[in-house]
Amino acid sequence: MIIAIYTLSILSLLSILGVGGVLFYNIRLKPKYKIYQRLAVYGVQNSTGSDAPAQGVAGIRQARIQAKLEEIKSISQEKDKKRQLRELLLLSGSQVTPNKFKIILVGISIVGFAVLYLFVGIIAACLGGLFIFFILPKIFFSIKIKRRQKEFTQHFTSAIDILVRGTRSGLPIGECLSIIGRESPNPVGEIFQDIVEGQKLGLSITELIDRGLERMPTPEFNFFSIVLIIQQKTGGSLADTLEGLSDLLRERKKLSDKIRALSSEAKASAAIIGSLPFFLGIMMTLINKDFLLPLFTETIGNMMLGGGLLWMAIGVFVMSKMIDFDY
Repeated sequence: MIIAIYTLSILSLLSILGVGGVLFYNIRLKPKYKIYQRLAVYGVQNSTGSDAPAQGVAGIRQARIQAKLEEIKSISQEKDKKRQLRELLLLSGSQVTPNKFKIILVGISIVGFAVLYLFVGIIAACLGGLFIFFILPKIFFSIKIKRRQKEFTQHFTSAIDILVRGTRSGLPIGECLSIIGRESPNPVGEIFQDIVEGQKLGLSITELIDRGLERMPTPEFNFFSIVLIIQQKTGGSLADTLEGLSDLLRERKKLSDKIRALSSEAKASAAIIGSLPFFLGIMMTLINKDFLLPLFTETIGNMMLGGGLLWMAIGVFVMSKMIDFDY
């Protein structure tokens, strides 16, 4: 038992070091190496990072360029990290600021670590804390962004119909957008309300559509932005163009429903297979509560339980990718 504990500790330490090494390479060394390669193309440095031969003023100028590029690189990396989190919060429709989200995430990670440490052990607590801090936010944002985009697509065709009827009745496009912002449910109403508010501030419709596309990067809204931009440059009947777009979006909706119907059997099978071990575990515990107890009290049991959950997670991920269709 002691040998197994020592072995598990060594493996956990090696795993942590390996993950840390990969993260350090991707965050620190890999971008720096790419900068060196880019500088080597222009003759500022060779690909290994050592200074290229230079003489006089040219050498001093190259050194200044290199220092400035490294400074710009470090600043841009910090901005990219903040921008990435800010964009995820924006896409998910959350009103939480990035700093507040980080504080909440750290608090949840600490609570999860403490709970797992008290009931399972230090190794599971470390793994659980890392999972909560690094993996859980990605799952959260992925689910919330997909749900928000699905709600937008569901009501977007009706918004285009309002725009078509309004333009045919003689209303200006700004008034039609205002009606959509007031009458349509969120997130459609929220996106178009922002466009109306931007028009009041003097921004062009093209700039506002691009800003809306950053918040809702769906193919349907992208089609809408392309239609408006082309119509502004070429002219023509906006109502007829938008009506054709509405018909196209309805056909895409029919295709989506057909794909969902054809893949429903595979999704049901995946749900049954994924839930079956947990269901059997609960039933066996109700019949004989001490039968599965070693999985939670013994170190070998913890290893078996963790390995089983890991392989189940991999299997669920593979099955979800097999039934995920792009169209």
